[in-house]
Amino acid sequence: MNNKEKFNRYAELLRNWSVRMNLVAPSTLNDIENRHFADSAQLADVLPKDAHVIDLGSGAGFPGVVLAILGWQVVCIESIGKKVTFLKEVKKELKLNNLTVYHGRVENFISALPQDDKIVFTARAFAPLVKILDYVSGTHYPLVLLKGREIPAEISIAQTKYKFDYDLIPSKTGDGFITIIKNDR
Repeated sequence: MNNKEKFNRYAELLRNWSVRMNLVAPSTLNDIENRHFADSAQLADVLPKDAHVIDLGSGAGFPGVVLAILGWQVVCIESIGKKVTFLKEVKKELKLNNLTVYHGRVENFISALPQDDKIVFTARAFAPLVKILDYVSGTHYPLVLLKGREIPAEISIAQTKYKFDYDLIPSKTGDGFITIIKNDR
């Protein structure tokens, strides 16, 4: 199965499962390719090719599953059982051997995180920046996040608690930003 076929099957699974559970906003199901796939795929432009991606609060698999289809080693962390079941079905259907689905809370996974200089955290529609930094504080791994237009305010709030460097790259698919957080200290 090539990548185009994988994305088509992923979209089909997303539409079918969304009838039974709230995976994404129903209004976005008519534009999965742009709203979810292309939005997530733009991280491929900034992630190192050898990164080990840990996707925080994966939900329906954005950006984690998209990055796995594109070839990255990915761990999707999700605490809601129904969404974990969906992610495992996607992994099986798309034969994504480079995808691991972790059923549990982000803080529990991170507390047992192995040392690996190639780790990069990702997230999309997960939590405010300061909360994300609370979860990953002390790991010192970079964050590559898909954030909305409110990210400058989130950065200001987070900087009252944490010191870090950041880059904002305008999104290709909306009015948000790819937000890269480095040197958390």
